[in-house]
Amino acid sequence: MSKKFGKIIGLSLVMSSALLAANVQAEETLNLYNWGEYINPEVLKKFTEQTGIKVTLDTYSSNEEMLAKLQAGAKGYDIVFPSVHMQDIMAQLGLLEKTNINEYAGFSHIDKSFLKAKSDPKGEYCLPYAWGTVGIVYNKKQVAKLDSWDDFFKLPEQNKKIAMLDEMREVISVGLIKNGKSVNTTDRDDLKLAQDYIIKQKPHVSSFTYDSIPLVQSGDIAAAQWYVGAMLYVFQHPDDLAYVIPKEGATMYQEDMCVLKSAPNKDNAKKFLEFFTQPEIAALNAKQQTNGTANKDAIALLPDYIRTNPAINPPADVRAKLQLFEELGKGIKLYDRVWTKIRTH
Repeated sequence: MSKKFGKIIGLSLVMSSALLAANVQAEETLNLYNWGEYINPEVLKKFTEQTGIKVTLDTYSSNEEMLAKLQAGAKGYDIVFPSVHMQDIMAQLGLLEKTNINEYAGFSHIDKSFLKAKSDPKGEYCLPYAWGTVGIVYNKKQVAKLDSWDDFFKLPEQNKKIAMLDEMREVISVGLIKNGKSVNTTDRDDLKLAQDYIIKQKPHVSSFTYDSIPLVQSGDIAAAQWYVGAMLYVFQHPDDLAYVIPKEGATMYQEDMCVLKSAPNKDNAKKFLEFFTQPEIAALNAKQQTNGTANKDAIALLPDYIRTNPAINPPADVRAKLQLFEELGKGIKLYDRVWTKIRTH
């Protein structure tokens, strides 16, 4: 083989390698960090089909876990899905990118009443994503009827086990609601009432856990404090399971879709926010998640069994009793102390 021919082959190999590297670099990606199983895989599939952007998904189980990971130096994530109060905290920490998603034409589909973040009243940063309630899921074979926190806490008297979430504010909120107080109070007397109420119930609570659904399904636990996402299992097993919003009131949650200031793929992240303003996409997600959507024009696209379900889309009188967590600033330390006393009592 001649040196000239060898040089041509070598040059071709170099060029091929360069082209390959360029193609690898050109592969468009988007990295999501969301609550576990909290987005319909079909939504991600459709986004990739429409844009060619490959999506990766990591999950977390709490706002605090997500924030701690980011503050510990986790890199590479583009979009996170914080609850409203956590969005306000992240905004104060300078972690969120201004996207101006409110200027996108598709933002007209968003119900403006869901612009609840104090740090983002116009929707310049984040897109309202999903909302729901935190009520009680129960096994109908063990519990004939349940519609209140009182009913829930009476079950142990009938030798039936109950569980609550392993989540500070959700647990304390039950004590506050039962005493007619705001779930955002920083009044020490209010919190003492809540603390005493939960400590009184604690000996009868089998566990504080996020993993209650399998236990309720099996009958090992009769009822558990859990999210409206339980309706996914209720629809699958309507003869065995039910979900209820307690008549005394409950908390509601709202997650928003936010682009991180450290996002390596900001343009792709903004494309995803724009993509999600489509009513068909928001409806596709809400149908699979069995929760509420902030996209007002998506509601009409939902099947009747979801759109008219009072557990998923509660009537006005029930919604009036729902409370949304707010960012408490230094006041959160009061909750930390109450939670410590509850857990160590």
